[in-house]
Amino acid sequence: MPSTVSRRRFAAGAAASFFALTARKSYGYPAETRRIAVHADVEIGVIRPELHGHFAEHLGSCIYGGLWLGKGSPLADANGFRKQAIQYLKELGVPVLRWPGGCFADDYHWRDGIGPLARRPKRVNIWWGDYTEDNSFGTHEFIAMCRAIGAEPYFAGNVGSGSPKELRDWVEYCNYPAGSTLADERASNGSMEPFRVRYWGVGNENWGCGGTMTAEEYCTLYRQFATFVRPFGGTPPYLIACGPNSNDLEWSRRFMQSMEAAKLRRRPDGFSMHFYSGGKNTPLAYTVENMCEQLSSFARMEQAVLQQRALLDTYDPDRKMGLLIDEWGVWDRMIPEEEKRLGRLFQQNTIRSAVAAAMGLNVFHRQADKLVMCNIAQTVNVLHAMLLTDRDKCIRTPSYYAFQLAAPHRGKTAVRLESSDAAPLAISAAASRQNNDLVLTLANPKHDAGVKLECPVGGARAVSATARLLHHEDFNAANTFDAPDRIMPREHPVTLNGQAIAIELPPMSVATVIARLA
Repeated sequence: MPSTVSRRRFAAGAAASFFALTARKSYGYPAETRRIAVHADVEIGVIRPELHGHFAEHLGSCIYGGLWLGKGSPLADANGFRKQAIQYLKELGVPVLRWPGGCFADDYHWRDGIGPLARRPKRVNIWWGDYTEDNSFGTHEFIAMCRAIGAEPYFAGNVGSGSPKELRDWVEYCNYPAGSTLADERASNGSMEPFRVRYWGVGNENWGCGGTMTAEEYCTLYRQFATFVRPFGGTPPYLIACGPNSNDLEWSRRFMQSMEAAKLRRRPDGFSMHFYSGGKNTPLAYTVENMCEQLSSFARMEQAVLQQRALLDTYDPDRKMGLLIDEWGVWDRMIPEEEKRLGRLFQQNTIRSAVAAAMGLNVFHRQADKLVMCNIAQTVNVLHAMLLTDRDKCIRTPSYYAFQLAAPHRGKTAVRLESSDAAPLAISAAASRQNNDLVLTLANPKHDAGVKLECPVGGARAVSATARLLHHEDFNAANTFDAPDRIMPREHPVTLNGQAIAIELPPMSVATVIARLA
């Protein structure tokens, strides 16, 4: 893992690590000895809760059948949301939720999703299966769902097939208190109070499904659209520009050069890239080789964060423009029969998926000074989902628990780590501190070797510690509708030796240590 702290002294000391775990029965696998130092007095930056953000698109059964069942369903609450899904997401503490896409966003016209349901037009979803979108889930429904789970809304505006006026009017409709025609229309549709939406994406993947544009073409449109988005009602919009696909430095450079040439006084508030970790197998049939290849991608993600932020810094040295990864996660091969029954891009979620989620979150924590928001794709049923649903069933995936284990980092200050092993499949770790509380999250991506890990704490002394572990010996194991609790966090032994925290991690595991410092 990247570190600005010297790594001297570690190669020689790793083999001599201390462990006091002999009181319990050993796991049946070889265990390597590793050492990661926690510099509790070397701060990186505050871990914004938004780094644990989520994304819900009108794709497959993420919205319809997943989150939204409509009023009158016995499984729905009074607002039409799946009760179990709302409960689970509220318990998870989703900080921010991006909607309505994705590719869907640049063919979505917000006026289709307001007003009486019977009058809402039916449109063809050209991106995800050409099914008929009835627009029963629109702006008011999304805001109500965000309020139900405690999330900040993040709207992706339509640049690909929309107009500056359309986006401008959407912002006014949502945020202007009263007295304008659009604000009064919002009130007549059931919301007297403005929604006060802060986060606005100006397009999505405009290098691809959002218009197949060059960076220069998109920059021209961004400037036009952004000109008309104002702080209606006193809510300052946080405008997010479309950044690159993965670590495409050329796209980012050309966009920023075009911004410089236009001498625009106000740059975007945010710049978003997308980074998916593709896979060559269906979710329950991964080979060791393909799993290792997929999990190794998180080292490239961290490199992308470092390089994209460094490029932006050449134009924005004061970092007034934030870097986002508002789509990320594992993207496995789909099973056509499952997609037909459960929706496009339905993807089962395994302990491998949870390890991947933890590795991604650890990247964000380690680079907390360089990122302002990250949104895993997606919330329910689609791709790297937190929940899976099928008719009356709603289950939490292993990745849900990986996010749950990482939640104690939110709002704390990331601190520096120092490791002797920088390999892509080395132990993934991140640490944060607030006063005398230290949080350490760990992931072991190896399928055949455990790790006896010693973490000396510098700048403070740990006086107590507890740990929880998420693990399964089969990297293709999953929580299913018939066995929803197969993979869940458990209490796990952790010991202290003076300045060091010692813990053993089995293969394919995620752990969180909460330590109290003197």
